[in-house]
Amino acid sequence: MRATVLVRPKEGILDPQGQAVQDSLRKLGFAVGRARVGRLVELDVEVASEDEAREELDRMCRQLLANPVIESYEILLTSPPGSTDAAEANGGNSSPGGVDGCA
Repeated sequence: MRATVLVRPKEGILDPQGQAVQDSLRKLGFAVGRARVGRLVELDVEVASEDEAREELDRMCRQLLANPVIESYEILLTSPPGSTDAAEANGGNSSPGGVDGCA
């Protein structure tokens, strides 16, 4: 099963990279209200079910991929190309709107 994890600073946490992007885009003439910079992690996980994948990915995020004090994360599950999985039938989301962690 393929997973995408989006990690970004929580609301209210200083985001110097986001501020730099916002300032630079404005200087280039783009009308940008706010910019937040995070990171995207793509993983292929070998599990038997979507529920097991969510549990494993949540543990990965809490233990390594995100700092739960200052970052939130969102987990999206999809199937590898050519696979017919329930996640694919759900538009690639682990649940409607994905799964937010540490919010």
